Parts: sequence; structure tokens; C-alpha cells
Amino acid sequence: MPRTMLFTSESVSMGHPDKVADQISDAVLDAMIADDPMSRVACETLCATGLVVVAGEVTTNTYVDIPELVRQTIREIGYTTAEMRFDADSCAVLVALNRQSQDIALGVDKDGAGDQGMMFGYACKDTPEFMPLPVDLAHRLVEQQAHVRRESIVPGLRPDAKSQVTIEYEDNKPVRVDTVVLSTQHDPTWNDRQPDLKKQIIESVLKPVLKDWWNPAIKVHVNPTGRFEIGGPHGDTGLTGRKIIVDSYGGMGRHGGGAFSGKDPTKVDRSAAYMARYIAKNVVAAGLAERCEIQLSYAIGVAEPTSVYVDCFGTNKTDENKIAKAVREVFSLTPRKIIETLGLRTPVYAPTAKHGHFGRRPFESQYFDRVKQMHRGPKLGFFSWERTDKAEALKKLCS
Repeated sequence: MPRTMLFTSESVSMGHPDKVADQISDAVLDAMIADDPMSRVACETLCATGLVVVAGEVTTNTYVDIPELVRQTIREIGYTTAEMRFDADSCAVLVALNRQSQDIALGVDKDGAGDQGMMFGYACKDTPEFMPLPVDLAHRLVEQQAHVRRESIVPGLRPDAKSQVTIEYEDNKPVRVDTVVLSTQHDPTWNDRQPDLKKQIIESVLKPVLKDWWNPAIKVHVNPTGRFEIGGPHGDTGLTGRKIIVDSYGGMGRHGGGAFSGKDPTKVDRSAAYMARYIAKNVVAAGLAERCEIQLSYAIGVAEPTSVYVDCFGTNKTDENKIAKAVREVFSLTPRKIIETLGLRTPVYAPTAKHGHFGRRPFESQYFDRVKQMHRGPKLGFFSWERTDKAEALKKLCS
């Protein structure tokens, strides 16, 4: 008998309050690193009704008009009218950015890690992008919600939205979609027309994303509370780094606990997590395993990782110790080498703050015009950690 299970992952839209905070933090990072690639940034954002607070520690040789940058980011997300009780033109912006601790700089200046911790990367064969199917579909649903909102395909939608997808697996392979939840903020015209809204969301959001996975037997919940007019930072306070499972693998792969957004690449919470994904994806692309999880760990101020661990969950075609040894040979894992390998001293971060950091196409073109204009330095492009250019080298060493 095959082993069956149901597994669920969620995602949130660019207008979700926590994601608003993430996008502001990464917009600040991009703006600083664009003019000063050696900028060190740890930027945290809080957003609530009519208020944005930008705080943290930075060391940079450039100037950024933070309030204007915040308003521009909010405007691009879609909060442009006072009817939502949070909008780009009327919100207050408070800035409390201090200089980075010199104690931390002592270690980073020697090419060491900016903090201690463990980071995970994961890949599997559920999708062509080597991502778990539940979180991949959940991301694509909120991405499509943003599209139909911006294009007024379904009129009256607002930026805040959440998705959730439950997949049935047999022997660790996805076989069908069991349940889909999509909650989308809307204007008052939909308050008493929720059945009509559900029909339009199914036709314009769910079916185009699910495609061959769609079937009428799927349990569908659209705005299950009955309406969703109050949302965004007015409905719930947003904080940077509060959606770390959404940002990674939807719970299918582990997470070390450190948030990504607002952190420059000397912070291994971010850069080593990207490298771990890069390694895991190349292991699976090389055919060495059906599923792979990589753990890297670091000590503050120390360049080499304190450990490299490979777990293929019994799907490996060769010994995991041999894979780990090959990983050490193929990939340079000091913070400096990670930054160079992935081209992380360029402003490539704002697009990661919505719709997932992983499973995206390298050199993706759907990013803010502002980020396009700021992009300088090595032309590795966006989502460089999604390449599979090391697969052959790994395969050769493990053959």
C-alpha cells in the first residue's frame, strides 16, 4: 500500500502587512548597496495604521532619502488611497537608523561571518523549479491575485491577500490538490456579493495557476470569514522577517530561524541560506537525489563554515558523505566567496521580498523599475542561486 499524506503550505501577497515591511527593508538595502556595494545594512520595518517606522543599523558611504523611498515602495505595492487607512501619501515615516556595531565589524572586516547560526537549503523534484509543490502553488496564487488586481480583471480587489494549498502525496510524490484557500482584500462593493467574488476568483486566479492540477472536486475557500474589506497595515501590524516559512520552503524544508529581508550579504542568515539552496538544487539537478536538504553553520567572525550537512531523506543515489565531500570541493563557502559566487553586492533584493525567495527564474525580468535602474556590478542577475550550473561538476565527482 502506498503511503499517503496531506501537506499544506501558505503564502502571502505583496500587500500583506509583513510583506510590506519586508519590501521596505529590502528597498532600503538595494538603495544603499547600489551606490556603495560595501554597505552593511540591517534594516527593520514596522508598519501600522498611518505609520511606518524604519530602524536598524547601517554603515554606508551613500545617502538615501528614506521617507521618499518608503512612499515609493508603498505606492508600487498598491496602497494609494486613504480609503484603505494606509497609503503612500498620508502615512507618517519615522527613521531610526544607527551605525553598525564596531564589535561586529571586527569579524566581518576579516571576511568572517556577520553572525553565528545555521542555515538550510532545500530542493526536490515536485516541480521544474525543484520546489515543493504546495508552497510553489501558494506563491503563484498570490502572484496571480496581484496581476488580476492591477489589471482590474476582477475589479475592486485590494493589495492584501493570503493563499494556502494542501497537496496529497503518495510515497512522497504529489498526486492531487486537496484544498485551496485564498483570502483577498476587496473594496466595499463586494461585501454582500461574496459568492460572485468566489466565482471570479476561481476563474481568474485559481484555474490559471493550477492548470492541470485543477479539478472540480478541490475544496475551495475564498474569503471564508465572509468578507475581507479591512486589511493591510490598518488591519494588522506588519514587521520585517515575520514570514520566514513563506520566504523559504513552506515548511517542507527546515529553516534556521534567521530572517532574510533588510540584511546585506555579510549576514549569513541571508547569503548562506541562498548558497544552501544553490547547493541543494544542484544536487537534485545532478540526479544525485530526489530530495536534498543542506545545512550550513557559521561562527561570528569565522570565515569557514563550522559544519556542512547533507540529508537526502533516503532518496540519494550515492553516499551522502560522498555528496558532502563533493559539495566542499565544488562550492566555496566562506562569506566572501558566497558573495562573489552569487553576485550579492548588487541591488538584487527587492524582488525577493514578494512571492518567495526560492523557485524563481534566474535573471527574472518582473522587478521594480527602480531596481532595474540601480542594477550595477557583476551581471549575474536576479535569483542567481537558482542556477544549476554546478550539477555536472557534482555528478562527475560522485560518479
